[in-house]
Amino acid sequence: MPTPLADRAYRAVTTLCAAAIPLVLVLLTVVVVRSAWPALLLHGGELIGGTTWDVPRARFGALPAVAGTLLSSGIALLVAAPLAIGVAIFTSDIGPRALREPVAFLVNLLAAIPSVVYGLWGVFVLIPLLRRTLMPALTPLGDVLPFVRGPAYGPSLLAAGLVLAIMILPYIASVSRDVLLAVPQAQREAALALGATPWEVVRDAVLPAAQSGLVGSLMLGLGRALGETLAVAMVIGNRHAIPTSLFDPAYSMAALLANEFAEASSNGHVSALMAVAALLLVVTLLVNLLARWLVQRVASGGASGSASGGATGGGRWS
Repeated sequence: MPTPLADRAYRAVTTLCAAAIPLVLVLLTVVVVRSAWPALLLHGGELIGGTTWDVPRARFGALPAVAGTLLSSGIALLVAAPLAIGVAIFTSDIGPRALREPVAFLVNLLAAIPSVVYGLWGVFVLIPLLRRTLMPALTPLGDVLPFVRGPAYGPSLLAAGLVLAIMILPYIASVSRDVLLAVPQAQREAALALGATPWEVVRDAVLPAAQSGLVGSLMLGLGRALGETLAVAMVIGNRHAIPTSLFDPAYSMAALLANEFAEASSNGHVSALMAVAALLLVVTLLVNLLARWLVQRVASGGASGSASGGATGGGRWS
């Protein structure tokens, strides 16, 4: 029986849409790498391992920007992950039913706030608060904890990490909540029937089944933090040096591009900035590949554990 014309058209359109996304990624990569190629040939080793960024002398060391990007994003993930997963558990299982949807809605509203508003809040509220309270309180511990040494400048790696944590929290919380709600209700009811408390249901029945999705939500938040530009540029301090303390000003690759690209006049400077963009693209792709690997590993581990548990008839409440 011949395929109807409408079905063939539908298949062609969906195939075209599916091919458009990798095509855009390939074209983007080609444009970035092509523009960055002269700098990669002349300053490839210095871009990756150098620490000096001196445009007049054609010194383009991007290691401090790479370090600032990874460190600020790591701080953001460490702060946001427990908060976001806690919110997801509250709005899916633990919280009163009358509060679950309103709390989830309010958390999701954080994602609608423009990044410049977060940056202004960081400049006028968070930085003065850190400078007056937290930083002076922690500075005396610098002899014991090296990562809190140094004067309390205000704009710092810590400020950027905290702003990023608030920005990525709604993404992690929203995806984590959807993942937890996708766990079959029968699994919860079976645990309750065996005498589990509500917390034991979440800990032993829901979270193990949702591990792969939760890992994916954390990696999604990390990817969002790596690419954030304006808010980070407003609070991180924009000092091109590898930070040795949470209180040190730092730089990020996205902030470096935003601050200097409009003023780049020489071909070497533009090519160096495009090389930094290529590094950021590579870091983002590596994070996504790592996320895919972690999700597959956790998922396969969970499947093996379920099969083993089913074969042995074991259970926590048996």
